Amino acid sequence: MNMANLTFYERASDALANPNAQQAIRVGTRRFVAHRESAVASFADMDTLRDRARLIRAHTLSKLNVFLAEFADNVEANGGCVFWAKNAAEANDYVVSLADARHVRQVVKSKSMVTEEIELNHALEAVGVKVVESDLGEFIIQLAGEKPSHIIAPVLHKTRFQVGKLFESTLNTRYTDDPFALNDIARAHMREIFLSADMGISGVNFGVAESGTVCLVTNEGNGRFTTTTPPIHVAIMGMERLVPTLADLVTMLPVLEISATGQRLTVYNNLITGPRRPGEPDGPEELHVVILDNGRSATLASEVAEILYCIRCGACLNICPVYRSIGGHAYGSVYPGPLGSVVTPALMGLDQWHQLPHASTLCGACKEICPVRIDIPRLLLQLRDTSSRSDHSPAWLRTGLSIYGILVRRPALFALGLRIASVATRLFAKKGWLNTLPSPLNGWTDYRAFRALAKKSFRQLWAEREDRVHPS
Repeated sequence: MNMANLTFYERASDALANPNAQQAIRVGTRRFVAHRESAVASFADMDTLRDRARLIRAHTLSKLNVFLAEFADNVEANGGCVFWAKNAAEANDYVVSLADARHVRQVVKSKSMVTEEIELNHALEAVGVKVVESDLGEFIIQLAGEKPSHIIAPVLHKTRFQVGKLFESTLNTRYTDDPFALNDIARAHMREIFLSADMGISGVNFGVAESGTVCLVTNEGNGRFTTTTPPIHVAIMGMERLVPTLADLVTMLPVLEISATGQRLTVYNNLITGPRRPGEPDGPEELHVVILDNGRSATLASEVAEILYCIRCGACLNICPVYRSIGGHAYGSVYPGPLGSVVTPALMGLDQWHQLPHASTLCGACKEICPVRIDIPRLLLQLRDTSSRSDHSPAWLRTGLSIYGILVRRPALFALGLRIASVATRLFAKKGWLNTLPSPLNGWTDYRAFRALAKKSFRQLWAEREDRVHPS
């Protein structure tokens, strides 16, 4: 079944019918949240750090054009090349053309959500370039022919038993479900690829404007291999992923790493400033930085610009009750969870993605856990409002809300409607008719009981209380 042709609700239904994936996601997200809580508890003043990080993001975006120009100038001053890509097609064309000009036949990639966003792998493979994902999770996903289900842990939905069977069938190895053994199998398979790849491609966690430095944060050595062993390194960076100074990076890194994996410092924090210089023993001969817009400029000018503060830690996914129930694939986008419910419609257009802002209970947990305090519930409500005004809501819902609007503006009519509904629903409940309501109301009764209205409304009960407490 082609998941791209399904609605969000259909994909969510499919996800709810997969108990193995649900269990894996619940276990994984609980572990992420527990690790984060432990790291935050050990930090002297996390709230102050989060406030400072938010100010850095706000300051950066307020002068994004200035910092982008400074960053690009410094990358070029360090010997690198900069390409400004308006959209995914321009970014892909640049990388494909570079690969063709340098006779690249094999590419090794470090984990990068922005390359997933623009589907760079497909563009390279379409011209005969072999692309190998080197991050363990992305490597597993690539072997399985699937998409990531989480922005930090792309294989969160799979168990070690499933990975063992996958390696057995695709890598011709003996079956094992031991995580250490599986890691060794992947490492042995990747080592020769690192040494023979013609080009390495990575994302960018942060670009530093004052020095033209590219910062990559990983827990595996694959990121460092990808950016130093091949003769060409291409870094794809969303245009908002900047900090003005190295001092700002010192603030942003622990905020990102604590929120992402619960570590005070990840294993590898790579700072890359230009290609290899004369006399240096390793590093690429060429560094190309592709600065990608792909809807970010329009988002920056919109009412949901705050979503560009996001540093892609994934904390909001881990705490979200909707994501924890359905996983990432149900969102149909490379960016799932509360983050994806805002950023996907913002970048890709609300017409195609108008269902995603409704994939939330609006409980506010995402706002509470966000390391830069993005008010995601407010942004979701803003997108819902925009969607409703653009007539994306179903006809039955628009009609129902119009009738409701007429009633609530007429108190006498509203009170009469409540009395009729109270009598009718209590009568229907006795006959069992509320247990299986017809479509579209069966979207409620398929999963929970529909309660009959009380005999007396809150307004009536309050009036009676007032008469008792303050008799005339």
